[in-house]
Amino acid sequence: MSKAPKTPESSPVAAFEKSLEELEQVVSAMERGEQSLDESLAAYERGIALYRQCQSALEQAEQRVSLVNNAANPEQQTPFRETDAD
Repeated sequence: MSKAPKTPESSPVAAFEKSLEELEQVVSAMERGEQSLDESLAAYERGIALYRQCQSALEQAEQRVSLVNNAANPEQQTPFRETDAD
């Protein structure tokens, strides 16, 4: 059975952009220094999770670019493995 096509909202690029935007908001809030220690710790934990999601999305994009670039040399290709960030 084939996978349903991804909608723009569920694409890796959209997920990356959403995670990056939220990460920027978390960092900005922490830089203002107006949060309690508990709020800062929660924001830090959320920021780490968002960073990991962004990193995973970038690694997937790098794999895809590598596959496209290796199209002329199929013996050097490695299979693309889409992973879940969750």
